[in-house]
Amino acid sequence: MAAPSSKTCEVMERSIRERVPPLLTDLYQFTMAYAYWRAGRHQEPAVFELFFRDNPFGGGFSLFSGLHDCLLFLRSFRFTDEDVEYLHSVLPPATDPAFFQFLRGLDCSGVTLCSVPEGTVVFARVPLMEVAGPLAVVQLLETSLLCLVNYASLVCSNAARFRLAAGPRRKLLEMGLRRAQGPDGGLTASRYTHIGGFDLTSNVQAGFLFGIPVAGTMAHSYVTSFSSLEEVWPQTLVAENGDPDPIDLISLTKGWLGRVCELLGAEPGKIREGELAAFLSYAAAYPHNFLPVIDSYSVSCSGLLNFCAVALALCELGYRPVGVRLDSGDLCRQSLDVRHVFKLCSEHFSISAFHSLIIVGTNNISEQSMVELNKKENEIDVVGVGTHLVTCTRQPSLGCVYKLVEVRGRPRMKFSEDPEKSTVPGRKAVYRLLDAEGHPFLDLLCLAAEPAPEAGVPVSCYPLGWDNTSHSVTPVQVTCLRQDVFAKGQVTHPLCSAAETRAKVQSSLQTLHPRHKRLQEPDSYTVALSEKLHNLVTEIRRGSCNDSNFLLAN
Repeated sequence: MAAPSSKTCEVMERSIRERVPPLLTDLYQFTMAYAYWRAGRHQEPAVFELFFRDNPFGGGFSLFSGLHDCLLFLRSFRFTDEDVEYLHSVLPPATDPAFFQFLRGLDCSGVTLCSVPEGTVVFARVPLMEVAGPLAVVQLLETSLLCLVNYASLVCSNAARFRLAAGPRRKLLEMGLRRAQGPDGGLTASRYTHIGGFDLTSNVQAGFLFGIPVAGTMAHSYVTSFSSLEEVWPQTLVAENGDPDPIDLISLTKGWLGRVCELLGAEPGKIREGELAAFLSYAAAYPHNFLPVIDSYSVSCSGLLNFCAVALALCELGYRPVGVRLDSGDLCRQSLDVRHVFKLCSEHFSISAFHSLIIVGTNNISEQSMVELNKKENEIDVVGVGTHLVTCTRQPSLGCVYKLVEVRGRPRMKFSEDPEKSTVPGRKAVYRLLDAEGHPFLDLLCLAAEPAPEAGVPVSCYPLGWDNTSHSVTPVQVTCLRQDVFAKGQVTHPLCSAAETRAKVQSSLQTLHPRHKRLQEPDSYTVALSEKLHNLVTEIRRGSCNDSNFLLAN
């Protein structure tokens, strides 16, 4: 699929301006910006990095997502008169009025952004984005960029795990809008679960904005709203071949229902008339898209029989029914029973279309139930997932952080009593080292000024989280993970469609070694510092001890 059209980009950028205006941030960003401005430091060049500390869901990897929205946000970043007027009312009265004029003229023309390509497999502690520019501006961007990356990357990673659990054959339908954390959460989930590996969405707005294929037919409420065949309208249907004479669909279906009951030895007295009426009304409305939910009452005693009768009538008129949806009970066992009946009907009535009917399974599917489903024999072609996908029930946040690493060209480092919360100083380059089979085995963080590692040449490095000793590795291939994507107020790298980023995700996941992709107890992936970067960290740590004595100096 091609890159987004100009009209699509306009719609999405307008959506970003409405959903993520400059005021969608924390108040302390403005108080810090004012303090920088008051001290005359607001124009000092500064560099921040965005990263996360732990891989989500107890897994071995994450997927970087949200860059597209970040770029549109940066491009449209400006304060309106109304924004500034509101800030004037909430900031302390002592705030200099000239600061508000400064804010009114602010934009991202002085900001540059380098990032990992969106859709790339990433790991804890690796900087996903480097944001550089005037100190006050890049400080103001923190919360918004974190908001755009955190959930997008989390839900995309969750979707990838569901895809790994489901395997490549089965289609996956995202249907979590009604369970999402608000409209924006639902829209974001639909987009990034598609990027993470889901094929379809029930979210119509997501289909409109992002070009994701949409799917859906009926709910149980539609079925239970009918009680009698007298409610079916229209009661006739014209054959698909264009014959102008309408056929009595109710009579035709009743005939088929009797034959199906005879074939299966079913009891006609247990069949729900209202369910049959619902199926007939829907089939008359959409004869090419007939896929009802068949468990409103009883799958075996009513729903499946009614479906077969209506589907056989449609086939006789030249239409091709699509399939059925199961939404309760033992989905695996029911799918086998349903497929068995489809085969019986196909063979007994010589209806080839029954061979290609699909079975959709939906019933509060979690990652674990998807894994278990894959272990059992079943005939489910499409799985619909909602709550556990979009709400990320196993882990509600990725925990991305945005940390200062350089100001005025000098490296900055955060110390902490918790070593995991210490930061790695300095402006960096990030390289991915690959083995002879093309699998990544180590991500190397280097100082930006260092020469890049070379294939076939040993590299001395210090793995994060290991003992403080040097290790030597020799890559067969080396890939740079950084690309320049924003400068001088403009996006400098082509924006990708959801489909293109989705393809990038699958390509990136395929390179990952199976031991890192395991859903349970994966091997830890190595992230390491170059020797020069490790030396810088050591030097700054030593220097901080000397700095702590400044009160004793004359």
